[in-house]
Amino acid sequence: MTFVILRHCLSFIFSVVLSFYMIFLTSRIAQKFGILDFPDGKVKKQSKGVPYLGGLAVFIPFIATLSLFYPFQNSLSWLLLGTTQLLLVGLLDDLIIFRHWQKLLGQMIAVTSFLRGGFALRTDFFSAPLSVCLSGFWVLFVINAFNLVDVMDGLSSLISIVAAVSFLIIALFTQQYFLSLLLVTFLASLIVFFIYNKPPARIYLGDCGSLFVGGFLAAVPLLFSWSHENPYGYIVPVIILGVPLMEVVMLIVIRTYKKIPFYMASPHHFSSYLQLKGWEKNRILFFVGVISISLSVVSILFLFNYIGFITLSLSLVFLLIVWLYYVFGTEGFYK
Repeated sequence: MTFVILRHCLSFIFSVVLSFYMIFLTSRIAQKFGILDFPDGKVKKQSKGVPYLGGLAVFIPFIATLSLFYPFQNSLSWLLLGTTQLLLVGLLDDLIIFRHWQKLLGQMIAVTSFLRGGFALRTDFFSAPLSVCLSGFWVLFVINAFNLVDVMDGLSSLISIVAAVSFLIIALFTQQYFLSLLLVTFLASLIVFFIYNKPPARIYLGDCGSLFVGGFLAAVPLLFSWSHENPYGYIVPVIILGVPLMEVVMLIVIRTYKKIPFYMASPHHFSSYLQLKGWEKNRILFFVGVISISLSVVSILFLFNYIGFITLSLSLVFLLIVWLYYVFGTEGFYK
């Protein structure tokens, strides 16, 4: 056990130190070559161009640390292959701007890598073919959820940190120390990134970062055996990632209502709406953090049978009402 703790600590420290250096380096490179995200007056309302190679500043420390401290496993190879593909698709999209179908094709290739590596829902509730289909849809959905929610300083990175901490707690309580080591390494680089990504942001994830983070947080839950703790444990990752998933559903509904193709960019994100209502970015982060942590707490309590399904349902209904009240209340629908 002492060795496990030591390896976790060393992984965290090494990833933190390397992350600080990589943020400095990628920021310099982005400034030198003009790889900046400029305001567009619609969704992007920052005051000036911001470097958006932040995904590399999260990915490289993560990979480098794993190469030193993580025991080689076949599942890890497929995880790294899938997330690396997503990073490259996002990086190319940042640099040359893909068409929607090209970006989706790249995502689907990465999803296939996850499925070939055995990343599928581990539960007795669904048949094997159905589990594979649901898992593929889940990964693709979460990838795009994090891509869509990354429209405000610190928002995507904060949600990712809460989700990763939640999965880390579950991994530690179930004594899955290889998974906890993976999550600790990921968390270290993400926490350092958040320091520079919180308002006012000095660096952005970019598509390369949001696709990588989304792919990682979509794939990791598929390594857990949820049914061992609770017959309905497979709904836990859905609840933990409730905020970005809700963002996708809201955008699809709103854009459809306004006759905008759901894949087209528009200023109808919940964070954009709250800013129109006069909320400061830090207040939005606090609100999202409270909702995300609350979702994680009730889902973990449910997983380990501290609360039942009825209590979980009532808690989720309450949190949904709170969310809808603050996002849509008092000032009507999106204009």
